[in-house]
Amino acid sequence: MPGRGALCLGLLLHVLLGCRSAQQPDSCLSLCECSEPAKTVKCVNRNLTAVPPDLPSYVRNLFITGNRLARLPAGAFSAQRLPDLSALNLSGNHLRAVEAGALAALPALRQLDLSGNPLVSLSPQAFGEGGSPLEELALRGALRDHSVLLSLATMLQSGSLRNLSRLELADNGLLLVPASMFTALLALRQLDLSNSSLVGLRNVSFQGLGGLQSLNLSDNSLGVLRNGTLAQFRSLPTLRRVGLGRNAWVCDCAVEDLVAWLKESDQVEGKEALTCAYPDKMLGKALLKINGSDLNCSVPVDLPSQLQTSYVFLGIVLALIGAIFLLVLYLNRKGIKKWMHNIRDACRDHMEGYHYRYEINADPRLTNLSSNSDV
Repeated sequence: MPGRGALCLGLLLHVLLGCRSAQQPDSCLSLCECSEPAKTVKCVNRNLTAVPPDLPSYVRNLFITGNRLARLPAGAFSAQRLPDLSALNLSGNHLRAVEAGALAALPALRQLDLSGNPLVSLSPQAFGEGGSPLEELALRGALRDHSVLLSLATMLQSGSLRNLSRLELADNGLLLVPASMFTALLALRQLDLSNSSLVGLRNVSFQGLGGLQSLNLSDNSLGVLRNGTLAQFRSLPTLRRVGLGRNAWVCDCAVEDLVAWLKESDQVEGKEALTCAYPDKMLGKALLKINGSDLNCSVPVDLPSQLQTSYVFLGIVLALIGAIFLLVLYLNRKGIKKWMHNIRDACRDHMEGYHYRYEINADPRLTNLSSNSDV
């Protein structure tokens, strides 16, 4: 009997352990699709509200897309122990907030996709204090809120993503980019700013991006590229592809520098197709076919220089008026002195009269004497 009981107990333990080992892959399959040979887990369109807590440790490629995560809290992956996770796709999850430390426990992370999330909060410390080895970051359509753009700029400027080689910021309503947003990304090779409603790059600095190879500025609202921006493009030794298609180029006198650069540079893809959008008389004209007679710029129009010249001329005029005024005073110094003495004497006589009347009114005896003399 004791041997039979031990046998039954052993069978029961075997069944329980077998059920547990069978449930582990089933639980993964119930929420996600797991492939150990491919080191991949896909949790797509599962209405998840949080990162699954039972992800297998072997995962290298993790897809959590089309869910309803809403927020990525601090330590979202800290309990997972995912030492080999290198590619993380969190696109289209209705994410609104990525908190500090949310992505700090992923030591092998190289690719991150947060595209298609309506972010309203992005902590500059999302990757923790020590930064991240991240090399590729995609935020397509995720920067609709200007405060999120400023937080991203702070994150990039801090150097926490110093290994970043590819940055996708397309499909966002950026309008303008913070001036020094990219200066700390020394390893950056590809930068995509297409379809982001950009209206200018005048204050944007590309200095230090010595490894930049591709810059996509197509499908924006750029009207002109100033000489300072073009000089930065010339100074980037590895820049080979610049996309400028489908922008609203304004073909007035300010476009001359851009036209000259296009004619001498081989960096711009499809530059033959770049055409004017304004003014009406230049509509559809290819930028490469523009010459000086088309623009009628015999006198360069430079408003800041004109204002500076006007201020200098005004200063000269005021100085001349002041000098003439001082000269007149000097030539008439004797007459002015005599006039001042006459005014002084008149004032003194006037004050003596007031003083005499005051003494009479203040002394009753003098008042009576004055009255008797009047009688």
